[in-house]
Amino acid sequence: MAAIAIRWIAKRSTKAMRGRPVWRWALASIGGPRDAAAPVVLSLGLGLSVLAAVGQIDGNLRTAIDRDLPEVAPAYFFVDIQPDQMPQYTEMLENDPAVARIDTAPMLRGVLTQINGRPAREVAGDHWVVTGDRGITYAAQPDANTRVVAGEWWDADHDGPAEVSFAIEEAEEMGLSLGDMLTVNVLGRDISAKITSFRDVDFSTAGMGFVMTLTPNALQGAPHTFISTVYAPAEDEARILRELATAFPNITAISVRDAIDRVSVLLEGIGAAVRWGAAATLLTGFLVLIGAAAAGEGARTYEAAVLKTLGASRARILQSFALRSALLGGGAGLVALGAGILGSWAVMNFIMDSSFAVVWPSALGVVIGGVMATLLAGLVFAWRPLAARPAQVLRARE
Repeated sequence: MAAIAIRWIAKRSTKAMRGRPVWRWALASIGGPRDAAAPVVLSLGLGLSVLAAVGQIDGNLRTAIDRDLPEVAPAYFFVDIQPDQMPQYTEMLENDPAVARIDTAPMLRGVLTQINGRPAREVAGDHWVVTGDRGITYAAQPDANTRVVAGEWWDADHDGPAEVSFAIEEAEEMGLSLGDMLTVNVLGRDISAKITSFRDVDFSTAGMGFVMTLTPNALQGAPHTFISTVYAPAEDEARILRELATAFPNITAISVRDAIDRVSVLLEGIGAAVRWGAAATLLTGFLVLIGAAAAGEGARTYEAAVLKTLGASRARILQSFALRSALLGGGAGLVALGAGILGSWAVMNFIMDSSFAVVWPSALGVVIGGVMATLLAGLVFAWRPLAARPAQVLRARE
């Protein structure tokens, strides 16, 4: 379809180029009956489409990892903090001038087994919330980082039936509504709670995020520990870890910075592998493009002989050949860019669940690469047609 569109545009543009013979010859050749556009768009366009999509996805992932996460990620996750250790733990960190922020929460593990009396998997399918045990917490009042987007939070002294606040995005994916009853199995005991509010939970911050937060009277009596995140500059992380490890040897520390670095390395490896695969596709397309250029050498030789007979100079004929190749390469590049941007947008939105922005250096590189590839292939097979003697070519054709 793209090749047909390019031929149609070239054919309609030929008449507008009166007085510009080089442009007129190039456009007439593209829109002519020999269909020079199809081999170029098919061979080069497919490879460039893959390359464009990979470039856009890679650029957007790098933006998400390198720009967004380091600005908001905590330095450490501390887990297995015993309830009686919390006062001393909090006091140590609050008195440390290097610590910018501390978040703490009680944590238990629970399995969401039923939704409105039906098996959870029957209602939510294979959603990740119901495919294993999940971290859950309790809170009397929402903290400063909690944003309730629907429903109402319970009273601080709530002592009635258990209630639960659910993450809004996951609730929409699972088809949950306010008033639904959930059954969560915690340490072998089933706890039923009604959804009374939905919260906006952003898991991309690398901080604490719970899908389910219950009323304190539902979980407070169960054996549990606390978790905590600590925000501090990189240069103070080692010291903070040593001091806490000395004071609380049972606490386990997880370095968020190390985790992000490992993710970045993994993504870089995946990106490199896909880029090499795209490069192989592009190389194959370039070889096909060279084959198409070689197959059309005879037609260009005859065209050059006719133009020379009519008085055209070699320089103008070469310009026409070069312009033809550049226009075809630019057309293939633009088509590939459109396909690549559309494909990468779909991947980032529907698979990666992330924002998307066009990475213009990569996009322009695809178009320029298409122009240069076809121009190179066209010029390589332009010298023999230009060097051929018109008389010999025309007599041979007779």
